[in-house]
Amino acid sequence: MSAKKENKLQFFKPDYESDLRIPFIPDGVSAGFPSPAADFMENNIDLNKELSENPLATFYIKVKGNSMVDAGIEDKDVLVVDRSLEPQNNKIAICFIDGEFTVKRIKLEKDFLYLMPENPTYNPIKVTEENQFVIWGIVTYVIKKM
Repeated sequence: MSAKKENKLQFFKPDYESDLRIPFIPDGVSAGFPSPAADFMENNIDLNKELSENPLATFYIKVKGNSMVDAGIEDKDVLVVDRSLEPQNNKIAICFIDGEFTVKRIKLEKDFLYLMPENPTYNPIKVTEENQFVIWGIVTYVIKKM
């Protein structure tokens, strides 16, 4: 399987002008033992604003493919991507390589850069001087349907 061809991405710009308000309970919910009931306080949340530190540089991207399943990124998940963040070793990034977008983990070695899948059936992509290559943005959140 070609990792470059299987991972087509769909890009979306957040709508910061939306009037949609989703109820939000800021006290959280216990994932361990049940906790005593706090006063039920309902607020609203705007996920566009909550999930983006840099609104002008934030995009949503829908994943197609399964090369990143071991990182918790699956087919049809929506990624929140910040284009203003600096790429760093081991970060998950949206990369543009040889005319196509892909999502991979960045692996920096002494003289090389690799785009690492998180699925053993896919091979790493070694980025060389011959490749047309740009790190387009860094993944900050994964939104998935349960």
